[in-house]
Amino acid sequence: MTPIRSPRVALFTDSYYEANGVARTAAALEAHAAHHDRPLLVVHGGPRDRISESGSTIRLELRRCKRTSLPLEHDLDFDLAFWRHARQVRRVLREFRPDVLHVTGPSDVGLLGAHMATRLHIPIVGSWHTNLHEYASRRFVSHLSRLGQSGREGIGRFIERHALSTTLRFYARSRVLLAPNRQWAAILGARLRKPVFVMTRGVDTAQFSPAGRSRTDTLVNIGYVGRLSAEKNVRALAAVERALLANGLKRFRMTIVGDGGEREWLRAHTTRATFTGVLRGDSLSAAYADMDLFVFPSETETVGNVVLEALASGVPVIAMAQGGPKFIAGSCAGAVLAHTDRELIDVTVQLVRDAGRRRAMAAATRAHALERSWTAVFDTVYRAYALATALARRDSPQDDEAFMPVAERQSA
Repeated sequence: MTPIRSPRVALFTDSYYEANGVARTAAALEAHAAHHDRPLLVVHGGPRDRISESGSTIRLELRRCKRTSLPLEHDLDFDLAFWRHARQVRRVLREFRPDVLHVTGPSDVGLLGAHMATRLHIPIVGSWHTNLHEYASRRFVSHLSRLGQSGREGIGRFIERHALSTTLRFYARSRVLLAPNRQWAAILGARLRKPVFVMTRGVDTAQFSPAGRSRTDTLVNIGYVGRLSAEKNVRALAAVERALLANGLKRFRMTIVGDGGEREWLRAHTTRATFTGVLRGDSLSAAYADMDLFVFPSETETVGNVVLEALASGVPVIAMAQGGPKFIAGSCAGAVLAHTDRELIDVTVQLVRDAGRRRAMAAATRAHALERSWTAVFDTVYRAYALATALARRDSPQDDEAFMPVAERQSA
């Protein structure tokens, strides 16, 4: 029997070095492809131009120039002149000959990738990772403190509506879509009329584990990991601290891992918090393992990788009952989902008081995380790749000339 050939995949990822869920997923997909000898080309932005090859994977890093870039995060830019790399990307794609091109969003990398896929007749799989429309709305509205609440809400809805429409136009180029949860699968399927697969997130349960715990003090360590930005609702962490102190609870501390525009505000409005900045690798794993509670107030998550990482580390979770955390932790006895900031604060106060309940929750977290493997996630992703390739062949047979080297086309 002839073995089934794995599709050749070109991944154009928004992030690679940055500390976010897209970068984590890209790294996990690259490792999965290498382990299973599946051909994968990863294209991403970075500080330099270089190409490297390892086994079945090739990585093309394209330099983002600070002079022509807009800052999106403390560690992520959008290079307005990124199209200067178009000729090199086109050449590498012709040599690699992908069956499918996977874009993770309308970034500088994603826009260039989608354009190249259209020009070279490569079917696109688009994965929805970030609710960009909510991010745009909340970040803009956070600067309108002088307006009344109704005015801010009206402007926020306007921005969100138009940002969503623009984002959907980008994803409409895709043959097949990957959604972060069932809710977004239904939305994208209804709005774009394309096949949609649910691409959940996995977690490395060897890296994130209770075994990394080294603390010996008896303070309750309340943790947060993620961007310190308006759309993450991180100011609720200061409200948590105020409520604990108001209730006479003083034997606690807070560990805030990450960076962003809200960092200085949080520094000025908390007294028990340690700010570690961005952590990676063993330092990040140890920070999770040393937490006693993980409090995650974001209401804009499509997935919430950090929630899953906390659960794998044996840490009870308090998160909002919106978006990704609802799907990741909704059935876990080691997590509590809150519907409002007030409820998030109240539950935190209760759990700081109740060490027995924290221990019972911690016992349930690890088992829940062990059920989430990256292998199962990427089995779904490769089914999406196969369907996109099949649809492209059905609708318009592969144009081999698109990938033929120029010299061969001229002599043909």
